[in-house]
Amino acid sequence: MNLKYMLDETEWQILVQKVGESFNDLTIKRGFEQYKQERAHLIKISNPEHIKGFVEGNDEERYQVTLNLDTLSDSHCTCPVPSYCKHMIAVLLAYVSQYGRSVHAMVNANSAATFKQPDKPAHLTNPARSSGQQTSSSEPQNRVRKTNTAEQLQLQELANKLPSMPIQDWHAFFKLCTSSVGSGSPNVQYAKEALASIYNQQPELSPVLDQLYKLHALLFVLDKLVRPLQNSEMHRNIFIGYHTQVAADDVQEEIIRILTEPLMIRDEPELWSRVSETSDYLRSRMLVESSNLRYFSVAYDSLWLHWIHPNLKDKSMYEEELEQLLSAEDELKTSLAKLPWWLAQSQIHFFLDQDQPALELLQQANQKGIIPPERFFLFLQILSSKGQWSRLQDWLLAIGPMMLSRPREQHIQEYVNLWEQVIQHSSSSDSEQHLWNSLIHMLPFSRKIYEETLLAHSKWQQWMDYQLSSGTEPLDFRVSVLKPIEKNAPELLLPFYHQGVERYILLKNRDSYKAAVKLLKRLSKLYLKMKQETRWEQFITTFANRHSRLRALQEELRKGKLIP
Repeated sequence: MNLKYMLDETEWQILVQKVGESFNDLTIKRGFEQYKQERAHLIKISNPEHIKGFVEGNDEERYQVTLNLDTLSDSHCTCPVPSYCKHMIAVLLAYVSQYGRSVHAMVNANSAATFKQPDKPAHLTNPARSSGQQTSSSEPQNRVRKTNTAEQLQLQELANKLPSMPIQDWHAFFKLCTSSVGSGSPNVQYAKEALASIYNQQPELSPVLDQLYKLHALLFVLDKLVRPLQNSEMHRNIFIGYHTQVAADDVQEEIIRILTEPLMIRDEPELWSRVSETSDYLRSRMLVESSNLRYFSVAYDSLWLHWIHPNLKDKSMYEEELEQLLSAEDELKTSLAKLPWWLAQSQIHFFLDQDQPALELLQQANQKGIIPPERFFLFLQILSSKGQWSRLQDWLLAIGPMMLSRPREQHIQEYVNLWEQVIQHSSSSDSEQHLWNSLIHMLPFSRKIYEETLLAHSKWQQWMDYQLSSGTEPLDFRVSVLKPIEKNAPELLLPFYHQGVERYILLKNRDSYKAAVKLLKRLSKLYLKMKQETRWEQFITTFANRHSRLRALQEELRKGKLIP
């Protein structure tokens, strides 16, 4: 997507206001659910106000969406809902996300604050207070019970024992810390208060224990947010609710931030058992996680990628982890979440340099469920960082077809960037052809990137053949895009421009005639550049005579000084 289509701050605020006025809350939440399930895809942004996309429905049905951000009432969708449907919201959120704007702000501006932000003055009725009285300006939204002196002494005593306690007992300690936090809705406010209570009880710890304490505090709160809903048959495998989603997303973001910081375990090797216990904890949650929840799966992956893998000196822990994963099938039976189970095994095989079983498990998972694209790039980026180009090429070839289920532009671009690295460092003459084959197989999703890559590699003829076959308009492209072709192979633009002119003439209206004249002016410059002025004069004379009855066109030709 072209960055010129980014919304400035004023346009963004106006758009948020328009959405709030046009769409009801239920429709927005349902559209958010479709977006979170990665069903919405952008196709084209023809100008800053007009967006085209589609949303994948059930039974492989696609709903085509056209959005007019300037006048939302002019937007439409091919679904049965006459106006302002959830598919429009889903595509709009995909657009918002593409340019780094807050999806949460669009869905519900009043809930955009995260658990890391300071408390706002509370002026709402306390949901935990049955009397319905207003809270004081300093009291949080969830009612907090005061901790008495005996409870505080008990917490302090337990806190001092934390360094020698197993991780399981840490979570029991966290439960005591949060006993004073109201049991209201699982939302952002609850997460903030629960974490504040746990952090307030943190004793003085070594650097590694401090990292682990903060990580497990977040994991504890995350579990409290999503586990009750996950264990409910009513909520299993469906959207968990917007406010819970916002809170869980914010907690997960902080979990990933902590896990991507270097673990100082080499200074405290005696604490490695705590890291192993953390893996056990995350595995236990991940393997029973509902299919629409990937919070613990993502944390498990990050733990192994950033904390465990860089610090292992032998393969014994990988082998032990594989045994634990394989034994889970008999232990959990029908409760086992197959998708994260396959993906976890694939990751461990990858770390063991066992590519064949790793890829087989990925393919098996890809056939049964939707694999987050980040999972693919986890492997690819590691190979790139290690400079294992031959191995990276094998993985790119295997993963390309798996990405076809739900390719997004940013992921396709990242995929192409990795191919470019392979081409640069590989001695194989086949690498570049593999890149083109992969991009062609990903069409139409890869269209924009395929075109840009062709131009970057000076594939002028292939680029032009693609435009002619797909029926694109020359005026859809900025002059700067066509300039390299004009400089290096101007003759290729002739059929492109001539075809465009004829299509505009067939529309027979004033605007189309103006567009035709604009292209004709470009043609005149091309013929001049190619030193074929005589050919141009013959063409424009014949053209004007052929369309002599189109008076509006003749007027535009004279205005453009193409005919006397």
